[in-house]
Amino acid sequence: MTATSSKAIGDAAEQPHPFDYYYRPGMQRRPWPPRATESRELWDSARRRFVEPMVPHSRLAAPGPLIELVADHQWQGDELMDDVVLAFRRTIGMAEGRRLLEQALDHGIESVPDAPEELVRLFAGLDTVPEWHDPMRWEHGRQLWNAASFAGKTGMAVMDALATFVGNDVSTATGATGRFVRDFQRRMFESYTWFWNVTRESAMDRYSPIFKDTVKVRLMHSQVRAGLRRSWGEESFATTGSPISCTAMLMGAISFGLLPMLVDQAHGRRHSAADLEDAWLYWAYIAYVFGVAEEVIPTSACDAIEIMNYYLPYTGGPTEGTEKMAGAAARNLANEDGKLGAKSLAMVGPLLGVMAYFGGEPAVRALIATTPARRVRLTPWIRFTGLLVETNIWINRAADSIPMRATRLRRRSRRGDRFWRVNVVISRASARRQGVHATPYDHHDATPSTSAGCPIH
Repeated sequence: MTATSSKAIGDAAEQPHPFDYYYRPGMQRRPWPPRATESRELWDSARRRFVEPMVPHSRLAAPGPLIELVADHQWQGDELMDDVVLAFRRTIGMAEGRRLLEQALDHGIESVPDAPEELVRLFAGLDTVPEWHDPMRWEHGRQLWNAASFAGKTGMAVMDALATFVGNDVSTATGATGRFVRDFQRRMFESYTWFWNVTRESAMDRYSPIFKDTVKVRLMHSQVRAGLRRSWGEESFATTGSPISCTAMLMGAISFGLLPMLVDQAHGRRHSAADLEDAWLYWAYIAYVFGVAEEVIPTSACDAIEIMNYYLPYTGGPTEGTEKMAGAAARNLANEDGKLGAKSLAMVGPLLGVMAYFGGEPAVRALIATTPARRVRLTPWIRFTGLLVETNIWINRAADSIPMRATRLRRRSRRGDRFWRVNVVISRASARRQGVHATPYDHHDATPSTSAGCPIH
């Protein structure tokens, strides 16, 4: 794309709108978007079991001051990176913009002559460590998180999957981009690789390859927001809030960071307040590098858990994206007559049982409501999953009582998290069969400049 055509597009997209503005101190807080109406019946099972017991009773009655800010940030994305994407599109094009971004990631922003002002502002944030970040506590939190049980990690992954496929914010955006339908293997390989990598030692060091990949994923999110803004129109953003919002990214970080340990705790494996605090600070800094606005990042585990407890009922869904993505998955498993055969049922039943055990049957029923799997009985598989979960967490509880815990934590986390490593191995094999061998995180480079319609067309 030429600079002239990019500028014309940028000028058209730059018209201000009341809901375009990012939060500033003293600004009036914006309410929950209408689409984020309460959907407590879908999400209350997981919330009541794993989250609410950890919230102080005083805060259940009177939420803390961060809650209004969390609602407000549904209307915005990632200010710094969103500005970078707009600047690239208006002036130099996304290909040259990516080259400059990667040069600055590799060698520092000072290595980029005449760098766009927006890129300079982005790296001012990336090169500045928040006051609350403590590298030693971050490392201890990483080790603690890696030591959470396989069952706890499964619970976290289930809630992420349900939020992605059923929840209003994420399923709307992922349904619109079509990546889960048309490029599933690459999407999962990229996601699992990133999740495993951030569990590795020194992952968030400024010049770590994993730090750089995190910024590239952050760029992808901004590219999708820009593409959806053109595809959906300004009025949609003005009435429904921002897709892949700052709040949604924060909630992802909180659920990834704390749910594994909260699931363990709900099954009798106790964690001290200090351990929960360090585990959260580990993920809080990842959230900061990932593009969550610093003013909305809680710096205590107590605040983070309260936010998750309050936000879960507003996850919303199901959406048109839910039906689209679940339908595509079901078609791959169904027979020619559209029904699930014995082999598919043998796979789908246990999977849905695991999801229902952690996420609750209502959320799973919402996921499969329009698919042949809607007739699958879940209760036997939920009970069987419960036995496996109790056994797995009991083993971890027993191991906690063995001396030299600190040494075991260090050894266990040396190669990153085992749960995500298994997922990477499986997804890599699947991706290779489709000709995908790397994770450049560049799938959406053309998205901000597409015409109206599906952003990745």
